[in-house]
Amino acid sequence: MTYNFHMRTMLLAGVATAALGVATPGLAQTAAAPQAKADSQPSSEVVVTARRREENLKDVPIAVTVFSARKLELSGIQDITGLQQSTPNLTMQVARGSNSSTTAYIRGIGQQDPLWGFEPGVGLYIDDVYVARPQGTVLDIYNVDHVEVLRGPQGSLYGRNTVGGAVKYVTANLPSEATYDIKGQYGSYNERDGYFTGSTPVGDMVRIGVGAEISKHDGYGKDLLTGAANYNKDVNAERMTVEFRPTSKLFFRLSGDSFEDNSNARQGHREVVGDNGPAQGAPSVPVTSNPYDDYSGMSPKNKVTNSGLSFLAQYEATDQLTFKSITASRHGYTRTNIDFADVPGPEFQVPGSYNDEQFSQEFQALFTGQRLKGVLGLYYFDALSGGDADAILGNLGLTLNFHGDVTTKSIAGFGDFSYDLTDRLQVSAGLRWTQDQRTGFVYRYFEAGLGSPEFGGNGVPLPSGVPGIGPNPRTDYTNSHTFSDATPRLSVSYKLTDALTSYASFGEGFKSGGFDMRGDAFLSPQTVNGYNPEYVTSYEAGLKGSFFDHRLALSTAIYYADYTNMQVTVQVAATPPAIGIASVVDNAGKSHVDGFELEGRAAPGGPFSANFSLGLTDANFVKTPQLTASLIDVFQNAPRWTGYVQLVYAAPQEVLNGHFIANVSASYRSQTFQYSYAIPQIDQPAYTLVDLNAVWTSNSKHWEVALHGLNIGDVHYRTGGYYFPGAWPSSIYGNTVTAFYGNPRTILFSLNYKY
Repeated sequence: MTYNFHMRTMLLAGVATAALGVATPGLAQTAAAPQAKADSQPSSEVVVTARRREENLKDVPIAVTVFSARKLELSGIQDITGLQQSTPNLTMQVARGSNSSTTAYIRGIGQQDPLWGFEPGVGLYIDDVYVARPQGTVLDIYNVDHVEVLRGPQGSLYGRNTVGGAVKYVTANLPSEATYDIKGQYGSYNERDGYFTGSTPVGDMVRIGVGAEISKHDGYGKDLLTGAANYNKDVNAERMTVEFRPTSKLFFRLSGDSFEDNSNARQGHREVVGDNGPAQGAPSVPVTSNPYDDYSGMSPKNKVTNSGLSFLAQYEATDQLTFKSITASRHGYTRTNIDFADVPGPEFQVPGSYNDEQFSQEFQALFTGQRLKGVLGLYYFDALSGGDADAILGNLGLTLNFHGDVTTKSIAGFGDFSYDLTDRLQVSAGLRWTQDQRTGFVYRYFEAGLGSPEFGGNGVPLPSGVPGIGPNPRTDYTNSHTFSDATPRLSVSYKLTDALTSYASFGEGFKSGGFDMRGDAFLSPQTVNGYNPEYVTSYEAGLKGSFFDHRLALSTAIYYADYTNMQVTVQVAATPPAIGIASVVDNAGKSHVDGFELEGRAAPGGPFSANFSLGLTDANFVKTPQLTASLIDVFQNAPRWTGYVQLVYAAPQEVLNGHFIANVSASYRSQTFQYSYAIPQIDQPAYTLVDLNAVWTSNSKHWEVALHGLNIGDVHYRTGGYYFPGAWPSSIYGNTVTAFYGNPRTILFSLNYKY
């Protein structure tokens, strides 16, 4: 499969769909999209599309958090990783060793490893298009209407790989009049950002919209050997949309987007003194006081690109029946350099490149009757994910290269319907059948020399049978598996009052099996068989609505989930006389996850109000596999407690011919484990982040001035790490105990003009 082939296929499918008159209903991404309200979530007025149709948030029997564009602006959220601060039981962070890849977990379920061929357990959707790979998905907040975070398995409506939940990033709609929005931002570390969005009608039927972003800042630290910036930012992004409405019943939308990250490769921080190895003639590498500094000396070259094209079509056949088609293609490329050891030499340097392509087609038929509402759909997905990487072991004069690819072909059929038994009692049922065919090719071998020729090195493949090496290549196989499953959903909801709804639900999700691209068939022969799917069965009950004439809005949920066959990646350095790193992806038996969530807003009257949330995740293993049982005893990226409170002041009178809003917020996360077993050197203890925001908007609403103070306490907190402590006298892996950190204190000033 090639990107150009699928781009042509997508355009042809779009033209064919248009010719047939098949089109979409007025959902979030169309001209009739709902407008989620910034300062009223969760309340009865917030409209979401969590069940693929417009509904009030309080009527949806799913735990959902909604962020409108306005709420994101007022909270100073710069990209989607900021959602974790106020969303209960959500982890959404920049992945270790990257600038723009995402690590996402909901209720203890997700996927940490961004290696090619692995797919996340929390699905990311951009305008209803599933994005299979995490590279380039740390989406900055611009040209967005709202973001929805759906917690718990979403198997019936969103399908494969949403065992933890789903995040829906919905771009802004094109208005009926010409508009433009220009925003400039400057701040700490020489941050300078520019954003532009604009749209205009062309006649009565066509609207055109564009958006662009340039975002840069200097490094939070630097390479102490070369002076290269570490944790800097250099990102460009663009988006273009064309909407065509030839009749009142027909609607078409063609959207294209691109993203380019030229930031330096992000290197970790040594958490313990490093062994620089006898090959370098130096005894050790110290721990720096600045957690953003490094001692790598490795080339900072890094590039990530991500682009996509989607075609949306809509036909309102009757007042009750609407047809919808979404055709999309995406392509991603990554070229980066990661120094696992962070020492002045190639003890454990890993240059790598990834290439991802995907094509998807979805058809939906939506029915909205007096009492019956629902959707039927068909889905097709075709993807290729490939890559090539070196593990350069300088102290041994060797390079371990691994490369390969995974192809995925998936088909699914689904239906989800709700029926009002009475004006207050509603029952819902959904079912999705999915079949995945996955084929993996993995090749792994040793070379004499530092680096493979494709990465500018001088490595030459070793012959088989070298002592300590074993067979060479170590892994060389192609294998295929087909996985299928039916994931149901059932729920019942009852309106206790017009403003208060209770619900109980049952749902299942499954995440497809696959193949380990790092698998070492010599040390772990079972890797050629791949790993099995994981399954989640969830039970949830909740209460949503408002009290005291909407002065208090609450959304609560309690949940329990059986989590079976969790896919866990364990990487262990081989012990003498063997050489290498054994990567094992194992299915970790069975576990239970339960907890509760609370979100709310209190507005007693006057200039003050408050937003708050609280989440509990209690995750425990019941059974672990014999193979890796000693390395699986905790849930990674699943803090037991998450909490958030934001106090808001809205000036009751005009301030300088405008409106003034200020807020202070504190977000808390309890201890977080970085791996599936406790590692005190890199696990993150409990911490609290405090933000301050102040926004002034002119009476005309054309001008807006904002000041954001993020992490004003300058808390240093870990978001990931690598752990390969020295085992040999020479410590061939440089005694790798390194960590990556979240953003330090930043002060940002922005000026925004809207017309």
